[in-house]
Amino acid sequence: MQNAQVNLRLQRIVTLVAVLLFGIKLLAWWLTRSVAILTDALESTVNVVAGFISLYSLYVAAKPRDEDHPYGHGKAEFVSAAVEGSMIAIAGGLIIYESIQSLISPNELKKLDSGIILVSVTAIINYLVGFFCVKTGKKNNSLALIASGKHLQSDTYSTIGIVAGLILIYFTGWTKLDAILAMGFALFIIYTGYTIIRQSIEGIMDKADIELLQKLVDYLNKNRRVNWIDLHNVRIIKFGSILHLDAHLTVPWYLNVHEAHSEVEELSRLIRNEFGESLEMFIHTDGCLDFSCSICSKNDCAMRRHSQKERVEWTVENIISDKKHGAI
Repeated sequence: MQNAQVNLRLQRIVTLVAVLLFGIKLLAWWLTRSVAILTDALESTVNVVAGFISLYSLYVAAKPRDEDHPYGHGKAEFVSAAVEGSMIAIAGGLIIYESIQSLISPNELKKLDSGIILVSVTAIINYLVGFFCVKTGKKNNSLALIASGKHLQSDTYSTIGIVAGLILIYFTGWTKLDAILAMGFALFIIYTGYTIIRQSIEGIMDKADIELLQKLVDYLNKNRRVNWIDLHNVRIIKFGSILHLDAHLTVPWYLNVHEAHSEVEELSRLIRNEFGESLEMFIHTDGCLDFSCSICSKNDCAMRRHSQKERVEWTVENIISDKKHGAI
């Protein structure tokens, strides 16, 4: 829940910055009458609206779980990201329309030097805020913050291209480049929106996060305990900044309830040390069976029926399977 509050505070800053930068870009457009700068400002209107949407979604996601929402309210972030991605794509389409209009009837450009300076300042601020958003979002597993950060970074890249084009126009006087430049970066913006929409839908549909599972597997293989004979049926679901993990852990059958619980607690502690406190786990323990001996490396086991034949290296493929390793 602490992470959710951090996400909310950061999104407030992002929203305020978006409003400020929108004003600066409008000023740059008013001075220059550049359609490229206008499209950059139009894209920033999406930043402002999306910022408020993300702010509301993070406010909802930060609410504690209740009887109606036993897993919390974190899924609101996925909806927010989907709306933001849609708005980015729509803005890209409007930018293409404005670019075509400008090609047909080119505008007279003015005070390009002032416009270049103002827009360059917004690019620097956007990138720094976007970088921090993505970094914090990945740390706290917040898709809304990651979406906001990537949006700001994509805005930065398009702004850099626009600045480069304006500099070229300033020295060459080729005004049609203004519209061509805006159109090219509109396509980039549309692709960014598509990417965010796809990721949000995958989150709503609880698509398996292979990258996260691979990180988990690598970490557990390096810190595996001898009583952890097998791990299978692993599931990870994201609920905003909270990760929910289900798993089946096979331990020696003769451990009493307290001993088996200690193994589960150690596994939980190990995973939380790596993935943070925003992780909740439900780990089911299975007692080993005769076929488990073939993959068990517990050499001092007095109940061993068969010798060990192999050591199963845990992989993403075999830990998500519901089949116990060693079973025929």
